[in-house]
Amino acid sequence: MKIQNLPPMEIERGSFRIITEELGDRPIDPEQAPILKRVIHTTADFDYADNLCFSPDAVKLAKEAIMGGATVITDTQMALSGINKRALAKFGCEALCFMSDADVAAEAKAQGVTRARISMDKAAALGENVIFAIGNAPTALIRLRELIDGGYRPRLIIGVPVGFVNVVASKELIMETDVPHIVARGRKGGSNVAACIVNALLYALDPARGN
Repeated sequence: MKIQNLPPMEIERGSFRIITEELGDRPIDPEQAPILKRVIHTTADFDYADNLCFSPDAVKLAKEAIMGGATVITDTQMALSGINKRALAKFGCEALCFMSDADVAAEAKAQGVTRARISMDKAAALGENVIFAIGNAPTALIRLRELIDGGYRPRLIIGVPVGFVNVVASKELIMETDVPHIVARGRKGGSNVAACIVNALLYALDPARGN
């Protein structure tokens, strides 16, 4: 097997060409395609072509939220670190994670619940100009559904926690709402997937990028 010696951006472009070829003639919404392809690029998992679900106009509404300076909230430091802060800053946006905050830890302990749940309450207090990027904690999605049922309307929920306990059900809870969402139905996902979806939305707004 021959090793190709390529510069970084050409490696990425080559990867996306391979992904496009392997997807073949599968019908994919043109607005959704860059997000789907970047998730596949991040995971090397073509199952996302079937299980990544978009609510109507989710990509369009997500882009509008970014251009409107939305705050991105993650449920892990890993997802936070994976988001392209320079690209985010171009739109006056910031990304935050409250999971390590002392007040969140104290309140979670007092209530006997997860930090992720309390983090969602702290994020909701920022207002509704928020994009949630949830890649780890189904309890975050469950709490968001409760907040939505109470009238809260964030700009977008990226619901891609990975795992087994409550993961599938928590995603379905978000998909039942009228809040814009991008959800990886089933067990697959992760903090890396949450971050890459945010990055894909940012890159889709950058005409200098090819994907």
